[in-house]
Amino acid sequence: MEQEYEVQRLNRRQFLIRLGAASATITVAGAGISALLNSRFETRPGALNTAGSTQAQPARVFPNSDDPVEPAPGTRPEFTPVEQHYRIDISPAPPTIDGDTWTLSISGLVDNPIELTLDNLRNDFEPVDQYITMECISNPVAGDLISTQLWTGASFRDVLALARPQPEATHARIIGADGFDETVALDLINSDPNVVLCYAWDGQPLPVQNGFPLRVHIPNRFGMKQPKWITSIELISGDEDGYWVRRGWSKDAIIKATAVIDTIATNMITVDEETGQQFVPIGGIAFAGPRGVSRVEVRVDGGEWQEAMLRGPLSGDPKNYKTWRIWRYDWPFTEGQHSFTVRMFEEDGTPQEEQVNGTRPDGATGYHSRGVWR
Repeated sequence: MEQEYEVQRLNRRQFLIRLGAASATITVAGAGISALLNSRFETRPGALNTAGSTQAQPARVFPNSDDPVEPAPGTRPEFTPVEQHYRIDISPAPPTIDGDTWTLSISGLVDNPIELTLDNLRNDFEPVDQYITMECISNPVAGDLISTQLWTGASFRDVLALARPQPEATHARIIGADGFDETVALDLINSDPNVVLCYAWDGQPLPVQNGFPLRVHIPNRFGMKQPKWITSIELISGDEDGYWVRRGWSKDAIIKATAVIDTIATNMITVDEETGQQFVPIGGIAFAGPRGVSRVEVRVDGGEWQEAMLRGPLSGDPKNYKTWRIWRYDWPFTEGQHSFTVRMFEEDGTPQEEQVNGTRPDGATGYHSRGVWR
């Protein structure tokens, strides 16, 4: 069956923004390049997208909505709907907690043991709103265990200050109603106001399945370090291994830099009317937690690396590094079989690790590649 292709016209400025190069009069037309995505290359499940295959989202304005770099057709949504946020739990069903009677207990090496209600957390502390990308340590390269949401909560250090930690306290042991626990250094909590006790996603109370009434966010750490359904925090005088660390996973669980090819949009091409050259949009995400993304590069058929365009952070703040970045590369199309590889660099220039490693114990690494042929 012949596929219908989207036809779009861009003015010259829009086209130059996309391609990053000078050109003559330009049109964009969906053209029937007979291409199949090559399953011999590693892909993320469900990622063999073309321009017509992305899931529609309600129209919504984000802080970076005016960014001139448009995601390549087929790139995953920049913002993950709450109901589509990934979940990894240790129990088959989430705990049932009554938010009206729930309290957060803070005890241990403190001068002022306290219990806080949800209303206390919402009303007695300055709310911290952050667009955050969360990733599971068991996410393979190009996997789906990664999502981006708007988190709201109270700064962990502000909450702890009410309990007046004693000098010998060095760590906070966080305990969830599901039996999950993790220990976090007070030095980390006190040095970063973005370590947050979160009670809302996208302006609404946390869903039951995602940690209601309270979960923690610790920047630069995989999700395995971040308890949900929190009921108590105990200040202690030494470090203790958390739930997943006791089971052989990483002690530090630092997020690994990664870049992913989501789409090779062979049914939505740009055409240079002067030369007749066709360009195929290729795109995806790059992520390194708060360490940021400064550059993404694409290599075609093992050739020279070519710099891709980077869309501004979802927050609209160019120095906000809490979320993935959308990238786009318009590939000058040529017939034949081709392979594409992507890599990224952190804000300070540190390159993504090329060596392929599995998820256990420290998280997956390696370049992501995909193929296409005509």
